[in-house]
Amino acid sequence: MKHLSENTRKFVEVATDEQRIKHLKEFRWIGYSDAIKILKKMDDLLDYPKSSRMPNLLLVGDSNNGKTVLLNQFHKRHQAFVKEDEKGFSKVINPVLYIQAPPEPDEKRFYNIIFEKLYAPYKTSEKIEQRQLRLIHLLKEMETKILVIDEIHHVLAGTLAKQRLFLNVLKYLSNELQIPLICAGTRDAFNAIQTDIQLSNRFEPKVLPRWTNDKELKRLLISFENILPLKKESNLIENSITNKILAMSDGLIGEISKIIELSAILAIETKVEMITPNILNSI
Repeated sequence: MKHLSENTRKFVEVATDEQRIKHLKEFRWIGYSDAIKILKKMDDLLDYPKSSRMPNLLLVGDSNNGKTVLLNQFHKRHQAFVKEDEKGFSKVINPVLYIQAPPEPDEKRFYNIIFEKLYAPYKTSEKIEQRQLRLIHLLKEMETKILVIDEIHHVLAGTLAKQRLFLNVLKYLSNELQIPLICAGTRDAFNAIQTDIQLSNRFEPKVLPRWTNDKELKRLLISFENILPLKKESNLIENSITNKILAMSDGLIGEISKIIELSAILAIETKVEMITPNILNSI
C-alpha cells in the first residue's frame, strides 16, 4: 500500500470495511494551489491596518466549485475565543464573522442573521437605526476584523432600490468598523457588486475556474489517492480515468470529490479495492 500516506496506511491495516466507509464520508480538506493562494490573501486582509478605505475581496466561481469550502476553512482557522483582561474579566473575541447573505437584499434580515450567528438577542420591534448601532457596538466589542458574506449574488434578487440600499449598508459597516469584506458568490456576484461604483473599486476579484486536465488536476487526484482508504492503487492520474472523472464532474471540485467518495465506497463494498472505469460507470 505504498500509494497511501503513512497515517492512511496504518488506518487501513486495522480498520473494518464499515469504518473505512464512514471515514470516506467525513470531510477532508485538500489544499490545492489556488486555494492556498486565496487563503494567504484572506490572512493578509485579517492583519490589514485600519484605514478609511479598507480593501475587500470578491471570490467568484460556479456553484459547487469550492467557494464555501474555502470560506469555511478560513473561518475554521480564526475561530472565536475567550480572552481575559488584567482585572480577570472575560469577553468573547470573534476575529472573523462568517454569514450567508439573506435570500434577498433586506437590511433588517441581514442584521438579524448576524445577531443570530453571534447568539445576540434582538427584538422584532427594534428600529433599524438602533439595530445597526447595537450591531456596530457588538462587533467592536468582539474585535471583529473581517466580515465574510457568502452567496452575495442574492443581492440581485431585489429591486434596484433595495440593491443600492443593501450595498450602502455593507459600505457603511466596512467604513464604520474599518474592516475588510470578503464576499463570495456565482458569476452574478460581479454584477451585484458592480451596481455600486464606490464599492466595486474596493473589491479585488478572485475567480475559481473549472478544472481542466492539467498538472494542477493531477496533483489534486494524487492528493485524493493518498488519503483514500483503499488497499490497491487506483492510479487516478492515468489519462482515461482522469478524463472520465473530469467529464462526469463537469470540472467542478465539489463533484470531483463526491465522485471519488462514491467510487471508493463502491470499491470497498464490491471488494475491488480500487477505483476503475467500471466502478465509475456504476456509481
